Amino acid sequence: MFNCMVFIMKSQIQIQHLVYAFITVIITVHAFVFYSLYVVEGDDIMRAAGTTSVLQAINSQGGVYMFGSYLPVWLMIIIEMVCAFVLAVTMGSPLAFRLASRKFDPRCNHPMIFESAIITATVCLMCPTMSLLADFFYYPYYQGFDVIDFLCRWFRLICYNLPFAYFSQMFLIQPFVRFAIHRIFPDNIARRNKQNTNKTIIPADETEVIADVIIRESEIAAMD
Repeated sequence: MFNCMVFIMKSQIQIQHLVYAFITVIITVHAFVFYSLYVVEGDDIMRAAGTTSVLQAINSQGGVYMFGSYLPVWLMIIIEMVCAFVLAVTMGSPLAFRLASRKFDPRCNHPMIFESAIITATVCLMCPTMSLLADFFYYPYYQGFDVIDFLCRWFRLICYNLPFAYFSQMFLIQPFVRFAIHRIFPDNIARRNKQNTNKTIIPADETEVIADVIIRESEIAAMD
Protein backbone atom coordinates (compact mmCIF):
# COMPACT_ATOMS: atom_id res chain seq x y z
CA MET A 1 0.00 0.00 0.00
CA PHE A 2 2.78 2.43 0.93
CA ASN A 3 4.67 1.71 -2.29
CA CYS A 4 1.48 2.26 -4.25
CA MET A 5 0.93 5.67 -2.59
CA VAL A 6 4.52 6.68 -3.29
CA PHE A 7 4.11 5.68 -6.95
CA ILE A 8 0.89 7.72 -7.23
CA MET A 9 2.55 10.77 -5.65
CA LYS A 10 5.53 10.53 -7.99
CA SER A 11 3.20 10.16 -10.96
CA GLN A 12 1.27 13.26 -9.92
CA ILE A 13 4.49 15.23 -9.57
CA GLN A 14 5.67 14.05 -12.99
CA ILE A 15 2.33 15.01 -14.53
CA GLN A 16 2.59 18.43 -12.88
CA HIS A 17 6.07 18.85 -14.32
CA LEU A 18 4.87 17.96 -17.82
CA VAL A 19 1.84 20.25 -17.55
CA TYR A 20 4.08 23.07 -16.33
CA ALA A 21 6.40 22.56 -19.32
CA PHE A 22 3.48 22.27 -21.74
CA ILE A 23 1.79 25.50 -20.59
CA THR A 24 5.12 27.33 -20.68
CA VAL A 25 5.86 26.09 -24.20
CA ILE A 26 2.41 26.98 -25.54
CA ILE A 27 2.67 30.59 -24.34
CA THR A 28 6.36 30.99 -25.19
CA VAL A 29 6.12 29.65 -28.74
CA HIS A 30 3.12 31.81 -29.62
CA ALA A 31 4.85 34.86 -28.13
CA PHE A 32 8.03 34.17 -30.09
CA VAL A 33 6.16 33.54 -33.35
CA PHE A 34 4.54 36.96 -33.02
CA TYR A 35 7.84 38.53 -31.97
CA SER A 36 9.77 36.94 -34.84
CA LEU A 37 7.23 37.59 -37.59
CA TYR A 38 6.21 41.11 -36.59
CA VAL A 39 9.15 42.61 -34.73
CA VAL A 40 12.30 40.92 -36.02
CA GLU A 41 11.41 39.89 -39.59
CA GLY A 42 8.28 41.95 -40.20
CA ASP A 43 9.84 44.62 -42.42
CA ASP A 44 11.72 42.06 -44.52
CA ILE A 45 8.60 39.93 -44.99
CA MET A 46 6.52 42.93 -46.10
CA ARG A 47 9.28 44.18 -48.38
CA ALA A 48 9.66 40.80 -50.07
CA ALA A 49 5.90 40.43 -50.62
CA GLY A 50 5.30 44.08 -51.51
CA THR A 51 2.58 44.60 -48.88
CA THR A 52 2.03 46.96 -45.96
CA SER A 53 0.84 44.22 -43.57
CA VAL A 54 2.75 41.22 -42.24
CA LEU A 55 -0.39 39.11 -42.26
CA GLN A 56 -1.11 40.03 -45.88
CA ALA A 57 2.49 39.22 -46.79
CA ILE A 58 2.29 35.79 -45.14
CA ASN A 59 -1.00 35.00 -46.87
CA SER A 60 0.24 36.22 -50.25
CA GLN A 61 3.33 34.00 -50.17
CA GLY A 62 1.40 30.98 -48.96
CA GLY A 63 2.70 30.81 -45.40
CA VAL A 64 6.01 31.19 -43.58
CA TYR A 65 9.31 30.21 -45.18
CA MET A 66 10.58 27.07 -43.42
CA PHE A 67 12.68 24.10 -44.50
CA GLY A 68 13.18 25.67 -47.91
CA SER A 69 9.44 25.99 -48.63
CA TYR A 70 6.38 27.86 -47.35
CA LEU A 71 4.37 26.26 -44.56
CA PRO A 72 1.15 27.40 -42.82
CA VAL A 73 1.68 29.34 -39.60
CA TRP A 74 -0.18 26.70 -37.57
CA LEU A 75 2.19 23.97 -38.79
CA MET A 76 5.22 26.12 -37.97
CA ILE A 77 3.85 26.64 -34.44
CA ILE A 78 3.30 22.90 -33.94
CA ILE A 79 6.84 22.08 -35.10
CA GLU A 80 8.36 24.67 -32.77
CA MET A 81 6.16 23.56 -29.86
CA VAL A 82 7.25 19.93 -30.22
CA CYS A 83 10.93 20.90 -30.37
CA ALA A 84 10.64 23.34 -27.44
CA PHE A 85 8.71 20.86 -25.27
CA VAL A 86 11.21 18.05 -25.81
CA LEU A 87 14.15 20.36 -25.13
CA ALA A 88 12.53 21.86 -22.03
CA VAL A 89 11.73 18.48 -20.46
CA THR A 90 14.99 16.71 -21.34
CA MET A 91 17.52 19.54 -21.18
CA GLY A 92 16.29 22.99 -20.15
CA SER A 93 14.55 22.36 -16.83
CA PRO A 94 16.86 19.63 -15.39
CA LEU A 95 20.11 21.42 -16.28
CA ALA A 96 18.79 24.81 -15.16
CA PHE A 97 17.86 23.33 -11.77
CA ARG A 98 21.35 21.86 -11.36
CA LEU A 99 23.03 25.13 -12.33
CA ALA A 100 20.89 27.12 -9.89
CA SER A 101 21.53 24.58 -7.12
CA ARG A 102 25.28 25.14 -7.43
CA LYS A 103 25.00 28.82 -6.48
CA PHE A 104 21.89 29.02 -4.29
CA ASP A 105 20.60 27.10 -1.28
CA PRO A 106 16.78 27.11 -1.01
CA ARG A 107 17.09 26.63 2.75
CA CYS A 108 18.81 30.01 3.02
CA ASN A 109 17.51 31.97 0.04
CA HIS A 110 13.95 33.11 -0.63
CA PRO A 111 12.24 30.58 -2.95
CA MET A 112 11.62 33.38 -5.46
CA ILE A 113 15.36 34.05 -5.68
CA PHE A 114 16.02 30.38 -6.36
CA GLU A 115 13.23 30.23 -8.95
CA SER A 116 14.59 33.40 -10.60
CA ALA A 117 17.98 31.73 -10.85
CA ILE A 118 16.34 28.70 -12.50
CA ILE A 119 14.49 30.95 -14.97
CA THR A 120 17.72 32.76 -15.82
CA ALA A 121 19.58 29.49 -16.35
CA THR A 122 16.72 28.10 -18.43
CA VAL A 123 16.70 31.14 -20.71
CA CYS A 124 20.48 30.96 -21.09
CA LEU A 125 20.18 27.30 -22.14
CA MET A 126 16.99 27.36 -24.21
CA CYS A 127 17.47 30.64 -26.07
CA PRO A 128 20.71 29.69 -27.89
CA THR A 129 19.38 26.17 -28.53
CA MET A 130 16.03 27.28 -29.95
CA SER A 131 17.77 30.07 -31.90
CA LEU A 132 20.02 27.44 -33.46
CA LEU A 133 17.00 25.37 -34.46
CA ALA A 134 15.29 28.48 -35.84
CA ASP A 135 18.39 29.27 -37.86
CA PHE A 136 18.28 25.74 -39.26
CA PHE A 137 14.52 25.92 -39.94
CA TYR A 138 14.42 29.35 -41.60
CA TYR A 139 17.79 29.58 -43.30
CA PRO A 140 17.42 30.81 -46.94
CA TYR A 141 18.62 27.61 -48.57
CA TYR A 142 17.56 28.92 -51.98
CA GLN A 143 20.56 31.27 -51.81
CA GLY A 144 22.94 28.40 -51.07
CA PHE A 145 24.41 27.40 -47.72
CA ASP A 146 27.40 29.04 -46.05
CA VAL A 147 28.61 27.98 -42.60
CA ILE A 148 29.90 31.43 -41.63
CA ASP A 149 26.62 33.03 -42.67
CA PHE A 150 24.73 30.34 -40.73
CA LEU A 151 26.71 31.08 -37.55
CA CYS A 152 26.31 34.84 -37.97
CA ARG A 153 22.57 34.44 -38.36
CA TRP A 154 22.52 32.28 -35.23
CA PHE A 155 24.37 34.93 -33.22
CA ARG A 156 22.00 37.59 -34.58
CA LEU A 157 18.99 35.56 -33.47
CA ILE A 158 20.45 35.12 -29.98
CA CYS A 159 20.97 38.88 -29.67
CA TYR A 160 17.36 39.50 -30.71
CA ASN A 161 15.78 36.72 -28.70
CA LEU A 162 17.67 36.73 -25.40
CA PRO A 163 16.31 40.02 -23.95
CA PHE A 164 12.76 39.21 -25.01
CA ALA A 165 13.03 35.66 -23.65
CA TYR A 166 14.39 36.77 -20.28
CA PHE A 167 11.97 39.59 -19.53
CA SER A 168 8.90 37.80 -20.88
CA GLN A 169 9.67 34.67 -18.85
CA MET A 170 10.60 36.52 -15.67
CA PHE A 171 7.75 39.02 -15.52
CA LEU A 172 4.91 37.63 -17.66
CA ILE A 173 4.99 33.95 -18.59
CA GLN A 174 6.30 32.31 -15.41
CA PRO A 175 4.05 34.30 -13.02
CA PHE A 176 1.06 33.22 -15.11
CA VAL A 177 2.25 29.59 -15.22
CA ARG A 178 2.66 29.56 -11.44
CA PHE A 179 -0.89 30.92 -11.11
CA ALA A 180 -2.16 28.17 -13.42
CA ILE A 181 -0.25 25.41 -11.60
CA HIS A 182 -1.62 26.65 -8.28
CA ARG A 183 -5.18 26.31 -9.61
CA ILE A 184 -4.65 22.98 -11.41
CA PHE A 185 -2.65 21.14 -8.71
CA PRO A 186 -3.72 22.53 -5.31
CA ASP A 187 -3.32 19.12 -3.66
CA ASN A 188 0.32 18.83 -4.75
CA ILE A 189 1.04 22.32 -3.41
CA ALA A 190 -0.63 21.47 -0.08
CA ARG A 191 1.30 18.19 0.11
CA ARG A 192 4.60 20.01 -0.42
CA ASN A 193 3.66 22.52 2.28
CA LYS A 194 2.89 19.73 4.74
CA GLN A 195 6.06 17.84 3.81
CA ASN A 196 8.28 20.88 4.27
CA THR A 197 6.74 22.49 7.34
CA ASN A 198 10.11 23.55 8.77
CA LYS A 199 11.42 24.79 5.38
CA THR A 200 14.44 22.48 5.67
CA ILE A 201 13.83 19.97 2.88
CA ILE A 202 15.72 20.90 -0.29
CA PRO A 203 13.48 20.76 -3.39
CA ALA A 204 14.32 17.85 -5.67
CA ASP A 205 13.32 19.58 -8.91
CA GLU A 206 11.74 22.74 -10.29
CA THR A 207 8.25 21.42 -9.59
CA GLU A 208 8.93 21.56 -5.86
CA VAL A 209 10.62 24.96 -6.22
CA ILE A 210 7.48 26.34 -7.87
CA ALA A 211 5.40 24.87 -5.06
CA ASP A 212 7.64 26.59 -2.50
CA VAL A 213 7.28 29.91 -4.35
CA ILE A 214 3.48 29.57 -4.43
CA ILE A 215 3.40 28.67 -0.73
CA ARG A 216 5.63 31.64 0.15
CA GLU A 217 3.52 34.01 -1.94
CA SER A 218 0.42 32.79 -0.15
CA GLU A 219 2.10 33.30 3.23
CA ILE A 220 3.08 36.86 2.30
CA ALA A 221 -0.42 37.60 1.00
CA ALA A 222 -1.92 36.32 4.26
CA MET A 223 0.24 38.76 6.24
CA ASP A 224 -1.05 41.82 4.35
